[in-house]
Parts: sequence; structure tokens; C-alpha cells
Amino acid sequence: MTPTNLSPVRTTRPRAHFAPRNNWMNDPNGLVFHDGLYHLYFQCNPHGVSHADVSWGHATSTDLARWTEHDPAILWDDTAQIYSGSVVVDHGNTSGFGTAEEPPLVALYTAAADGHQAQALAYSTDGGYVWTKYRSNPVLDRGTSDFRDPKVFRYDDGADAYWVMVAVEAEDRQVLFHRSDDLTTWTYLSSYGPAGPVGGVWECPDMFRLVVDGDEDDVRWVLLISLNPGGIAGGSGTHYVVGEFDGTTFRATSPLPTPAPELLVDRSQSREELEAYDWIDFGPDCYAGVTFDGLAGNERTLIAWMDNWQYAGSIPHDESSEYRSAMTLPRRLSLTRDRSGLVRLRQAPAIEVGPDEITELGSLTGRVAVAAGSGDAGPADAALADAVRIRVTATFDDADSVELRIGAVDGGEVVIRQSRASGRIDVVRPDVVPPAGVGASMSMPVARAGEIDWEIWIDALNDRVSSLELFAEDGDRVLTALIPASSHRTCALAAVGGTLREARVALAEVPR
Repeated sequence: MTPTNLSPVRTTRPRAHFAPRNNWMNDPNGLVFHDGLYHLYFQCNPHGVSHADVSWGHATSTDLARWTEHDPAILWDDTAQIYSGSVVVDHGNTSGFGTAEEPPLVALYTAAADGHQAQALAYSTDGGYVWTKYRSNPVLDRGTSDFRDPKVFRYDDGADAYWVMVAVEAEDRQVLFHRSDDLTTWTYLSSYGPAGPVGGVWECPDMFRLVVDGDEDDVRWVLLISLNPGGIAGGSGTHYVVGEFDGTTFRATSPLPTPAPELLVDRSQSREELEAYDWIDFGPDCYAGVTFDGLAGNERTLIAWMDNWQYAGSIPHDESSEYRSAMTLPRRLSLTRDRSGLVRLRQAPAIEVGPDEITELGSLTGRVAVAAGSGDAGPADAALADAVRIRVTATFDDADSVELRIGAVDGGEVVIRQSRASGRIDVVRPDVVPPAGVGASMSMPVARAGEIDWEIWIDALNDRVSSLELFAEDGDRVLTALIPASSHRTCALAAVGGTLREARVALAEVPR
């Protein structure tokens, strides 16, 4: 199978996100950039829309926007399902599965059976399309039931180079580090945790280096840990820790508290406690995000599953739908130092659309409708496109808050609100998506409460569900949520309780 003999998948809906042609999908796996192609492997059920018979699906892209889907890459069998993992290009052929001239791609994944999880290996010598399971699997077995989700990378401190595996003992809320010279024999290095948010099992870790504000002399390591439940918006979520890694041990720059043992059982942490930690996303629908191997350090790119385990089995609600779930936008990652001196993760969409249609509103009091194609403030019934990027900037004069109301005549209204007094952005979505109880109202703090700086992406995933991804303050704060789809969606910006200054809206439709 090659990328030239299949047409791009779903070029009309969704337009900006990857979704499979059919069947169930969840976590992204094995993200790797090789020979000019982005490879996205993902958890899938080749036989239906439920979470079963877990295997690795496969898609490729040249630009992260248009994807070609291929046959499933690694299939479950009678001995194990193929849970999450990662892929590396073995450039030195340390594994011996290829040659120095034609290095193999090597996948490390969790072989999951009833009551037992261990790390297994498969390799490809044709660029990632056909995979062979290693005959001596598993390559790392602790004899436990919840040891999973290996992320492998090459560590090189200039004096020594070897492979590092980051995996989790999920129920224990521990990240375990192992090393290998050949990807098949692994030795234990150290562990991290439990610490910080522990309201659910830990899953899908990733770890990578980034420089701070472009300073090559200020390098940090970022550790990603997904947990379910216990996320900041309810259900699934992903937090991150900035620290140092010496090739053996990860140490957080600001160590997080160790939870009492009973907290690992009752899983109760308050919103105040959770907000003390750093989160990839403040919404409910960004989970299990991992980054691509094979890209330059300044191109570190993450893709996550755009769903939540609390309701993924019922989204979309229509059981006749051919597929379940989509991935988030690909996001370029960087580190920046905030006004208080803390180092934070910044995210920016890794695809571009345009040109923008710009509406200069100037001093704004009250409410005005805006829509792509209007060239200016539009009539109240002007409709947004199915897939659109909306950029909103303004500064507060004496207004109490600013609201962007995204109305769906046939599916309810979504409200994005920034309050000057609270210093927060709140997002409210109708209860029809998801089932009531998770993420109906979401919130995140902002550092510059007097300024509005939003970049919002909306994309119709199917006839019932759309996605909303909000990047605020240059991507320092991000919130992702599924919202109702609509055949006619309006958009209006409002200054509440006073006036906004220098208000500006820019819209760009995502091309089909």
C-alpha cells in the first residue's frame, strides 16, 4: 500500500480534522514524520463503531490538513489487542530489522489481554505500511495488568545515546522510564509520581525537549500525562509538567504534591486543586495527545483525540453513523515565560487558512452579527460556513464582559464569554452534546483580563456534531469542546454592560 493509490479521506466533512472513513477511533498512536510524510496511526476497531477488537489504523499527510487513509497497520489477534504506543525511525538500525541505508520503522505498543498488559514490538521495512510483529514479544513485561502506552524517543547527551521508553502503571499513577540500546531489551531507569492530578488512571505519556522563548541556552523537558477521569472539565483530560531530565530521572521544576493514598481510591479533587496544575486543554474533548517523532525541535507537533471517555460511545448519537470521533487540529508546541516568570506551554494550529474577511468594529456597544461572506457586520441571520476560523481582538473600555454567541437554529447556542472582573473565559454548550453532566460549562483563567485575543476554529464533523477549538492569548490557554452541528449557524459579538475599544473580527472559511 502506498500513499499514491488512495484518494484523500473526507475532503468535505470534516474539513480541518482527521476522521476515519468508518468505524471506531480513539487515541492517536505512533505519530512519526518520515520521508516527507506525516504518519498518523490510531486506535481503531476495524469491524464496527464500538470500542472492541482494538487495532492500529493508519493515515498519511503531506501537510497535516489533507489525509489519506490506508489499510489498518497492526491488527489485534487471539492473544492480544493492540493498545496505544509509538513509532520511531531506527536510523542507526540498532534493532537489526532493516539496514543502515534503509532504516526500519519500529513500533512499540501495548499488547493488552485480560488481566495482563505488556509492551510489544512490530517493525516495517516499507515506510510504515506493512508491519511484522516481533517473534519474541513482549519486549518488556512487568507482569501487571495496567502497564501501558509506551512513548519511545532517542536520548543523546553528546556522550551517550540510547532509546528511552516512557510508559505508565495506570492505576498506580506512575510514569516509568526504561532504556534500551536496540529497542528489544529494556532496563529500568526511574519513575515519576504519583503527583498532582490523580483523580483517574494515568495514560498516554509523552516527553520531549523545548527551548524557552527561542533561547537555545534555556532548554526544558515537558512531560505529558493524560488521566481519565479527573480532567479539569470533567471526564478525560491531559496535564503537563515542565522539568529536567538527565537521561535517567525526570524532576519537575516546581514539584507537585504527593497525594494521600486514599485519594487514589476515592478520586476526589476540587476545581481549586485542579487549577493549580498545568493543562494542555481546559475543555473536555482533548485527550491522549502525543507528538510526532522525526520533526525538528522547533516543529514539535501534537495531535489528540477530540472526545471524552464519559460519552464517546454515544457521540454521534445516531447509531447508523459510519464512524466515531475525530482528532484535534495539529498543534505546534513551544514554551514561553509568563508575566510571573513561570514557564508555560503554548499551542498554535499547525495548518493555515485564509484569506481573512475582516470586520473593523472600532468602538462597540451592544451586539452585532458577523459572518463569512458579508465583508462587514452582517444581518442578524447571516450564517457561518460549516468550517471556519474566527479571530476576535478587542480591549475593554467600561464593558463588564464580551460575548461571542454562536447560534444554531436547529441545535442550541454556544456562548464564549470573557469577564474583565473575573479574569476568566467561560464557554457554555447545550446539554444535547454531550449527555448532561460533563463539560456543559467550561472555564479557564487568562493573564490579560482587559484584552480579548481569541482564535476559534469550528468544523462540522458530521450531521449532528461539530467541534470548537479556542486558542486564547497566543495559545497560552486552549479549550476544546464538541458542540451541536447546525445547517444554519449565526455568529454575533456583544459588549455587555458598556463599551469595547478596537474591536475586530476576522473570519476565514476552511476550504473544501
